[in-house]
Amino acid sequence: MRSSIDRLTGLAHLDSNSLSEEIAFLENSLDKLLHTRRISNDAYLAAGAVQGGLAMLGDMIDIGISRSEVQDQLRQLLERADRVDESHPGLDEAIEGRRV
Repeated sequence: MRSSIDRLTGLAHLDSNSLSEEIAFLENSLDKLLHTRRISNDAYLAAGAVQGGLAMLGDMIDIGISRSEVQDQLRQLLERADRVDESHPGLDEAIEGRRV
């Protein structure tokens, strides 16, 4: 999960399209990993909380929140992603392994 947020924070300009692409990637990856039993249901649900936070951030960007608020929200999501990765070792690597 951390890698996804790191990828987003590394963009010169984060917009809702970039965010939507990452959310779609996460959704697809998590679904495939769950159905192939590479991740547990608990890991899937925990990752879903971060994915949902990213979706909410996309909505906030669409209504025009400030860049500093975007950065604050990303920082909070990064902390949540770190906790998910701690609780579910190997989740981030499994997700990133699905990137083309």
